[in-house]
Amino acid sequence: MSTAEPLPPAEPESPLWQQEAREQFPIVTAHPELAYLDSAATSQKPRAVLEAVQTYLTTSNANAGRGTYPWANRTTDLVESTRERVKEFLHDPEPGRSGVHFTSGTSEGLRAVARDWLVSHLTDGDEILVPYGDHRANLDPWVEAQRLLAERGAQVRVRPLPYQTASGDYDHQALARAVGPRTRFVAATHIHHVYGGDMNVHRIRDAVGPDVVICLDAAQSVGHLPVHVDDPSLDVDFVVFSGHKALALPGSGAIWARNVRGSAFRPEGWQGTPNTTGIVSLRAALDWLDTVGLERVGQWTTMLSTRLTDRLVRLGPYEVLGCQASLSADSLLPAGQRRHGIVTFRHHEIPSDDLGFILFSHGFMVRADSLCQAGADARDASVRVSLHVYNTVEEIDRLVSVLASLA
Repeated sequence: MSTAEPLPPAEPESPLWQQEAREQFPIVTAHPELAYLDSAATSQKPRAVLEAVQTYLTTSNANAGRGTYPWANRTTDLVESTRERVKEFLHDPEPGRSGVHFTSGTSEGLRAVARDWLVSHLTDGDEILVPYGDHRANLDPWVEAQRLLAERGAQVRVRPLPYQTASGDYDHQALARAVGPRTRFVAATHIHHVYGGDMNVHRIRDAVGPDVVICLDAAQSVGHLPVHVDDPSLDVDFVVFSGHKALALPGSGAIWARNVRGSAFRPEGWQGTPNTTGIVSLRAALDWLDTVGLERVGQWTTMLSTRLTDRLVRLGPYEVLGCQASLSADSLLPAGQRRHGIVTFRHHEIPSDDLGFILFSHGFMVRADSLCQAGADARDASVRVSLHVYNTVEEIDRLVSVLASLA
């Protein structure tokens, strides 16, 4: 048993805006004895989202794009207006040119980009660069695309994105050297789902040049912090995200396509009945997040993450994964390089799955496994704490106290 250093004084009470935001989540306020710390898997839903869905289902539930009676027309209008709402939320500079297509989440969205767009834009000898250390959903579709092309006689090379060993970010200098005349496509992640770090995708465009298509897995950024596709530093062609991680219902998500490089993205095949309740919930969630303010939501979860890592490094048996230069609260790294609402760690002696059960016995709901990371298996299990606007300083301090008792 190691002796931890005394914890710094507690932060002041949560600001009023955060208290008011937390009160909007019925499942959270109904269980004050529990701390939900698994928002990277799926977020909880504010009352505004739940009420929007109930209102839709009890006033105008119908299929979209098929009937001509009022309920069907209202549903169609809801779906189409939500496409425009997504563009607005992402600060789309050319909404008349871009497209938004609804999916069940990031995994389905990335696979749709791979099968319905990328395959038709590659020829024999082309190369793509993809992340072999991120979520499997941002690796498997591109490998599948390579296989589909091989079946048609086109050999496409899939190359790994290079990483920096110390920070876990992409190695943008090595990436620039890896880009060749046949490089056509790069798949990247905005916020890493294990390490919580900003992967500095703003440097990718400079590294790969003006013509290479970039697809961004934004599952852990959209709905968690501001995402501006109008910013020249975020010159990407696809943004794919999960609505259910952004306070909307399960089974909701979207692909935003800039439609500048290559042909416009259109899903192949017959499009069946859309998830209208999911789409309604997504619009309500985006409205709610804009009202609360994504800038301060992101600052709040980053502060909580920093508070947790700052205390964990004082506890001997724990290893915090990811960049080691941003663990302490007095780190000189800018806030943008800190963990954005995700802290993942291991105990040197207690297996991570056992630690997950122990933490739940104390009222903490965390993720404890290999976290769907590409190349990882059960031996790489870790404990992930992931946060959103409803989490508090008190929850973090209480979690640290439990972890300290196990040190």
